[in-house]
Amino acid sequence: MFIFIFQTIWLFIDDLAGKGLDLIIIGKFLFYLMPNLTEKVLPLTVLLSSILTFGAFAENYEFAAMKASGISLQRAMLPLVVFVTFLGFVTFYFANNVIPASEQKIYNLRRNIATVKPAAVIEEGVFSDFEGLNIKVDNKSGENDRFLDNVIIHKKSELQINNTVIKAKSGELISSEGSDIIQLVLKDGHYYEELRPKSSEERRKYPFAKSNFDTYTINIEIPDNTQDLEEERNVRTDKMKNISRLKKDIDSLKENNTEIVVAFSKNIVNRMGAFPLKVPDSLQSATPGINNDFSAANDSLVTAGFTPEKVVKDSLGPVPEDITELYAEWQRIQIYNSANNSVTNILNSVQGKKEELQRRYKIYNMHILSLHNKYALAFSCIILFFVGAPLGAIIRKGGLGLPMVIAIVLFLAYYFLGVFAGNYAKEGNIHPMLGAWLSTLIMLPLGVYLTRRATADRGLMDMGHFVQKISRLFKWKKKKKTA
Repeated sequence: MFIFIFQTIWLFIDDLAGKGLDLIIIGKFLFYLMPNLTEKVLPLTVLLSSILTFGAFAENYEFAAMKASGISLQRAMLPLVVFVTFLGFVTFYFANNVIPASEQKIYNLRRNIATVKPAAVIEEGVFSDFEGLNIKVDNKSGENDRFLDNVIIHKKSELQINNTVIKAKSGELISSEGSDIIQLVLKDGHYYEELRPKSSEERRKYPFAKSNFDTYTINIEIPDNTQDLEEERNVRTDKMKNISRLKKDIDSLKENNTEIVVAFSKNIVNRMGAFPLKVPDSLQSATPGINNDFSAANDSLVTAGFTPEKVVKDSLGPVPEDITELYAEWQRIQIYNSANNSVTNILNSVQGKKEELQRRYKIYNMHILSLHNKYALAFSCIILFFVGAPLGAIIRKGGLGLPMVIAIVLFLAYYFLGVFAGNYAKEGNIHPMLGAWLSTLIMLPLGVYLTRRATADRGLMDMGHFVQKISRLFKWKKKKKTA
């Protein structure tokens, strides 16, 4: 835990250092991060401690003394198996209740630090999101970094479209704990805004507004009662929810996504004209097949405004292979252009909707992944114990040398498998359930294999038996050639 806390300090040092925060707030920040770190710390701790304990037993020949007294390895492991099983239940409770609460605490703390001390959220050299504004500054200076140099602001509209750009040579952030308004005072700058008129003809002219200013003040209103750095906000991501809330939200997200896909599909189908047409009564007795298809297609073209030069009076007569042959050349060009424009518009609509659907399904996958991660974390402690305990009995080494190296290698394999599987699951490449359980399921056969080897008092790999098989194979081939 000490090592992972230091890693966290290095990750968030830019958010904490030089922001005017007292040590109590920084201590609370690290304290709220500790439960989240247990997802990494606890499996590694179980693996390392089991290797160290059973490695020290084997190195000091205590297992030999146990076996001589009639105590098997399974019986020696039984008290620890009971303890690790109890630890698994505690871990599950911890993952279901404590970690979500700490995630919400740390999110609220970081968000409120940025609100009370606005300079804390604005980083130098990159665009930072601050209350609906994307702000980039070259340098920050002064008390609490209130003075800004070379400010660039991208302001989004209600439709989340970036149509306003503000540039200034300098700026100043003015805030106080007794006010719910933050003032951003810009000096010596330019203002650009892209206008969106209602008329389509006016939009083709791409109108915009431009102005220069000596001083320009932006009043940013923050939510009420956010001066308390630990004020609770109604922000609920997948990591902030327990199992009951996750199950409920998973069902809701699935229904909402299905409704959106169905509604969008119906919209596309209607725009394409891909809906069944009513066949006239005079054609009901006609032979079903190509004649009915032709009549329906002909009716749809007439509805679209294209009148054929000749009308087929006999519905059972010969039908041309290409229905556009019934039209003049200039009408065929209009039909092709209309179809091409319709398909292009539909493809643009699908491409625009694709990103939204991917984002929605990613949120849905993340909820399923978080749900199964809570169960997988508890089982991982039990399974990694059955990997570390027999492995320590096999290698017969205690201390912090070889056992530490082996534990770190196994944990890195377990951790990176979980990270890769989780990322694939979020993107929908694999099922989220498999993404949560993959690393644990890979360690399960390894634990069974090592337990069987340690129970039979065998080494990690029976190289003698393997070499003997290879030598027998060569002797058999030699005898075959001699014969």
